[in-house]
Amino acid sequence: MNETPKDFDYGPFGRPLFDDPKARALSRIGVIDVGSNSVRLVIFDGAARSPAYFYNEKVMAGLGSGLGETGRLNPEGKVRALSAIRRFAALADSLGISPLTAVATAAMRDAEDGPEFRAEIERETGVRIFVIDGKEEARLSAQGVLLGWPGSFGLVCDIGGSSMELANLRDGEVGRRLTSALGPLKLQGIKGGKKAITAHIREVVQGIFEEMGGETGQRLFLVGGSWRAIARIDMERRDYPLHVLHEYRMKPSDVSKTAEFIRKADPSDLRSKCRISEARMSLVPLAAPVLSEVVRTFKPKDITISSYGIREGMLYEQMPPHLRERDPLIESARFAEAKDARMPGFGRTLYDFVMPLFPRADWQKKRIIKAACLLHDVSWRAHPDYRAEVTFDNATRANLGGLKHGERIYLGLALLHRYSSKREGTVYEPLFALVSDQEQAEAEVLGRAMRFGAMLWMHAEEAPGRLEWQPKKKVLSLHLTEHARPLFGEVAESRFNALAAALGAEAKVKVG
Repeated sequence: MNETPKDFDYGPFGRPLFDDPKARALSRIGVIDVGSNSVRLVIFDGAARSPAYFYNEKVMAGLGSGLGETGRLNPEGKVRALSAIRRFAALADSLGISPLTAVATAAMRDAEDGPEFRAEIERETGVRIFVIDGKEEARLSAQGVLLGWPGSFGLVCDIGGSSMELANLRDGEVGRRLTSALGPLKLQGIKGGKKAITAHIREVVQGIFEEMGGETGQRLFLVGGSWRAIARIDMERRDYPLHVLHEYRMKPSDVSKTAEFIRKADPSDLRSKCRISEARMSLVPLAAPVLSEVVRTFKPKDITISSYGIREGMLYEQMPPHLRERDPLIESARFAEAKDARMPGFGRTLYDFVMPLFPRADWQKKRIIKAACLLHDVSWRAHPDYRAEVTFDNATRANLGGLKHGERIYLGLALLHRYSSKREGTVYEPLFALVSDQEQAEAEVLGRAMRFGAMLWMHAEEAPGRLEWQPKKKVLSLHLTEHARPLFGEVAESRFNALAAALGAEAKVKVG
């Protein structure tokens, strides 16, 4: 993306995308995904590069149930799917976003009555369904991963009810891809019991491995409801404190432990504890051995859960290249600042003000600091007694792309300390263990710096001065502009001293 001289004012992150009319045109898009197990409507809204979910509804229709035995769509599933799509079309009309983009995957493409049902849907609802092949499904799922992780490397594995797709990612591009019949609904139709199913899974996965090039040691991105259900169960087994599936990490050894945990558990009890639907839970015992075999064969270096998949891939499909390259976290934070902050634009000035405190920050840390500065004032409407907790909760549980769980906690802690000097004693304290003591202390410094910097508001684009940090001498100096001098009152001075104390430094103030 070519930048004008004015764009350089925004630093390495460039001008906000939502300033661009082309980006705003993508701000509300409705997508229907007709899968083998579920039918879902998602309406995306917000910053084009990191969309918010304006509306999200799912019906577990089970279109692919029994397909392996009959070759036809499940009759009850057809009734439920048609009813759901009729409702989704009415919602789209009422919101003024028709026509919806609608795709169907394995069940509709494999069933002999798929074309007939597709025509019935269009006749009854006006929604035109595009039935995509397995390789196209793999490509769209991989693009959904790229929506959250631009420039990713690794292997995307998307499991649906009737199929499983794989795609390679290299330098942010989708490479080799294929499809297989390893969906749990298809595996239900295999005769011969557990031993026959296990042998079938092993044979198919080995063939997939060879066809995909036989490469091991990649990052494995997992997409699909059955994988997410297994991840929820893994969280339960580990007593993991942050129940956010997107970017949840598992080690290969975790998969085998959780598969054994599932085998030994009471399904109804596990379903209740993990808040998994009955329809989804019924597929988990068949999906778990598939994942175990994929991990055993491909030997990934680590495993990451992606909440973004085919629907997000369809949104990514509509983005021009210069939008795709942007950082989803920064764009989302900018959008929140523009919408909710009292002085939109001040976050950029605040970022420049606090950065001298982090001379060793790499690009990954800089983007978290940038996001914190953009978000530092978006929760001002919350009750003063609860702002610290609200900001932490928003940062750690919001649907943000491009954030590891540890980075979520760091960002949340920084925003918590924007409003509070203490982090002990909150309901979120168990989550702090996901970051090191050093990172907790660093996040506190960032929070205190933002808390102090917010006292020096003048204009969004006018710096009140600058900070100078001498770590070896342990001296923190504030160089105030003459214009900002009246703002450095008693409360501001107290907050500056608190920042110096968090650094273990002597505080000095210079004017002019």
